[in-house]
Amino acid sequence: MPLSRPIEAVVLAETITIVETLDPQALYQSHYSRLYRFGLAFSGSEARAAEAVQEAFLDLIRKPSQFDPRRGTASALLFGMVRNRLRSARRSEREEALEDDAVGDVDLLSHFERSERIAAVRDAILGLPEHYREVVVLCELEECSYEEAAVSLDLPVGTVRSRLSRARQQLKRRLSEYEGSGA
Repeated sequence: MPLSRPIEAVVLAETITIVETLDPQALYQSHYSRLYRFGLAFSGSEARAAEAVQEAFLDLIRKPSQFDPRRGTASALLFGMVRNRLRSARRSEREEALEDDAVGDVDLLSHFERSERIAAVRDAILGLPEHYREVVVLCELEECSYEEAAVSLDLPVGTVRSRLSRARQQLKRRLSEYEGSGA
């Protein structure tokens, strides 16, 4: 017995329904913090991170058809959009500015030791080649699954895993050098 509508039409109709009900405000409220932390860890700049996240949400509002649930989650799409914005900004600006974060009132010595360790980790991450840095930030700092990271970066899952493995090796080496220098 023939179907009244082709399967493609059903899938397209379901996709359109999902896109039409995509709630950017709810996405913003639930994903902003993670996207911002990703942007901050990826770029090292609070201003660039905030701008990239805002622009990603504006792009999604302007063109909701970018979201295709068959390709991945809205979260994965947004991570990819933020990543692409930051990469574009870096190419156009060609500057690497790190901003130090202020820490609350704690014991001064432990504050400096903690700040040094944080700076060493941040420097080690920022010192990684971009293709390693982005998988570290997504998988380790943002706790995305390999699959989510793969969709965000438009890479095969195996590539994400191998890049993460190599990035961990480089970070281990860089941080052991930091520890060995007595810093």
